[in-house]
Amino acid sequence: MHIGAITDGAGPAQQRARPWYAHLYLQVLVAIVLGTAIGHWWPSVGVALQPLGDGFIKLVKMIIAPVIFLTVVSGISGMRELAAVGRVALKAFAYFLVFSTLALIVGLIVANVIQPGAGMHVDPAALDTSAIKTYAQQAEQTSVSGFLLDIIPTTMASALTEGSILQTLFVAILFGIAASLVGEPARPVLDFLDRLSAIVFRLVAILMRAAPVGAFGAIAFTVGKFGAGTLVNLGALVATFYLTSLLFVLVVLGAVARAHGFSILRLIAYLKSELLLVLGTSSSEAALPSLIGKLEAAGCDKAVVGLVVPTGYSFNLDGTNIYMTLAALFIAQATGVHLTLGQEILLLGVAMLSSKGAAGVTGAGFITLAATLAIVPSVPVAGMALILGVDRFMSECRSLTNFIGNAVATIVVARWEGALDRGALADALAGPSARVPEPIMGEAA
Repeated sequence: MHIGAITDGAGPAQQRARPWYAHLYLQVLVAIVLGTAIGHWWPSVGVALQPLGDGFIKLVKMIIAPVIFLTVVSGISGMRELAAVGRVALKAFAYFLVFSTLALIVGLIVANVIQPGAGMHVDPAALDTSAIKTYAQQAEQTSVSGFLLDIIPTTMASALTEGSILQTLFVAILFGIAASLVGEPARPVLDFLDRLSAIVFRLVAILMRAAPVGAFGAIAFTVGKFGAGTLVNLGALVATFYLTSLLFVLVVLGAVARAHGFSILRLIAYLKSELLLVLGTSSSEAALPSLIGKLEAAGCDKAVVGLVVPTGYSFNLDGTNIYMTLAALFIAQATGVHLTLGQEILLLGVAMLSSKGAAGVTGAGFITLAATLAIVPSVPVAGMALILGVDRFMSECRSLTNFIGNAVATIVVARWEGALDRGALADALAGPSARVPEPIMGEAA
């Protein structure tokens, strides 16, 4: 079953006849604008709306584990060769390693060229570090070995109940491989899972109807709590980060997309509903189920999507990596610390490891930065207090860049594997008149 094609049962003509105000991406955009206005003009009201955003994210996270499990099991069990599973994983991790490292290097280069923290002359001893103690403690508890052990769940059932993407993926891969080895006796179980997929993805469509409400509450809270005025004080850092991420997406990922036969701008337009949802909620996980459906509808093989997307959410964090090296050098510049080339290379190496060790942790960007600075003594950890106020605003950009990076990675790996329907991809990216109707994202009747 082609999960990504699940719609409300209406044909493409009926889909196109829907009034403009019924499209989810417009509803989310309006919700973001209204939430920003309320957070700015009535901050106390904006802060009080936090449960709307938190509630929606919890609703989506509730369904992520079943979506991943059903997609991966169905995809792997349908593969003719089990060797293909390992081959897809190897290609995906090779892609993740190259572009995650490139993102770190880009952040390092931009920080050295623009130097957003130069001239601030901040004394680290004078900073109030009480607000960052929690993040520092979480960073101390993360390690590569601990992270790897945490992939193994306590029980098979707990992998689907504890909310860990990697634990769910681990169990789903093992279950799919076992089902494939069993063969025909496993067919009734796989048929049941296919039928269950239809129900689960229809549930996703229902939950996505609440996306505007979630985005409204989340953005109202962010602006009301932290205030848009905080952007002025550290505007150079925020502007530099957004510009760097934009250039990375358009230039680096754009070149990758062009080399593999598709346009990054058309892909962004195709994923506009999901991107607005990520922007509003500051969480790329909020759009994970929709991304899976959209990529399948765009011609990517179900097994490739099921393997690459969940692992990419933990290992292919382009936006987070740009942020880490850029923020680290900003702190060094702001506190008057001069780093030698050797120290910057050390910072880069540590960031490569720490970004994997804390993958999947809530607030991973800030936590991995704390873990990196704790190992590189040249840059004071206390300097993180400088950017705490604007970290929430940079979180949106991190999530957007991570999300686009994983969409590109999935299409590229699918093409490498010969598991990409180029006709379906071209149709999906062609616009509203394409054959493939807009899937999942709340367009159900």
